[in-house]
Amino acid sequence: MATPALKDLPKVDVDLKSQLESFSPTALKSASTEEKCLLPTAEDVKMEKVQQLVSGIEGFDSTKLRHAETQEKNSLPDKDAIQQEKSQHDFINGIEHFNRDSLKHAETQEKNPLPTKEVIDQEKAA
Repeated sequence: MATPALKDLPKVDVDLKSQLESFSPTALKSASTEEKCLLPTAEDVKMEKVQQLVSGIEGFDSTKLRHAETQEKNSLPDKDAIQQEKSQHDFINGIEHFNRDSLKHAETQEKNPLPTKEVIDQEKAA
């Protein structure tokens, strides 16, 4: 953006221009500023909340309440679930307390039937 030419700038009145040039900041009066805090303190807010709560309790009309029946639901498991859990418990208990001494010793025989040379020759020929 180009700067405007002097002829394009707005004209300032001669009186205003002379006042601006002769302005002295030392001629100003000093003034003190005061901060006025109009906000309530935290204690005032707390007291007001307590007062509102107490007035709400005092003015409560208990005749507006309705009677309600409490329905208790039986959350106990049925017979099948109990039986299933008991059988699982017995199974795990049997594994934990198994007597290893009652087992018989067994010998393991490894059988790896490799084909004979004749069988290999037959497969190659086929």
